[in-house]
Amino acid sequence: MDVKNVEAGINGYMEKLCETLKRLDKKPLSLMVEAVLQAQQDGKKIITMGNGGHANTAAHMINDLAKHTVSSDSKDSVVSEQRFKTMCLNDSVSFLTGIGNDMGYQHVFSEQLKNWCDPGDVVIGISGSGNSANILEAFKTAKARGAKTIALSGKDGGRIKDIADICIIVPSDKMVQIEDVHLAVNHAVADELKKLIQHRTDLAG
Repeated sequence: MDVKNVEAGINGYMEKLCETLKRLDKKPLSLMVEAVLQAQQDGKKIITMGNGGHANTAAHMINDLAKHTVSSDSKDSVVSEQRFKTMCLNDSVSFLTGIGNDMGYQHVFSEQLKNWCDPGDVVIGISGSGNSANILEAFKTAKARGAKTIALSGKDGGRIKDIADICIIVPSDKMVQIEDVHLAVNHAVADELKKLIQHRTDLAG
């Protein structure tokens, strides 16, 4: 292995990632913060979903909303009772695989929303292409039930950009970097929500 070539490749990856982050439109992120905070104030749920690596981001997101926002910077104590009601639709393996096996994978999220989704909830779908059939179906169900929909996408936004109420499009065609930016979006949004509910202007951790 040529170590210098590997280091150059890693450096190039990081430089492209930094460029993508700089080009990301930040306005939809502020709209996402506003929508999620409003749902919390109204006692509504935040429901997330994704496929593959995006499923991990969806699960990570509800952890940051539910725990990070109410915890101290050292993470060892709770400093706010202004909690977020969160759930991730790809976390129940038995429910998801049961729907997929019996009804088809395109229904694994929409069918769950028929159990859980109420007016005023916020439904967040993560799809790098913006064309994931099960997330498109889920958004149709969510909108029919009066929920607000937020998409995290990439490339040209795909079909989801025409369905979602808020669409965050990562300006990249490289899926792994789209996933990187989605996680950064999650952390940036969670930090802003933490500052808002804890009435703070900065965070140390």
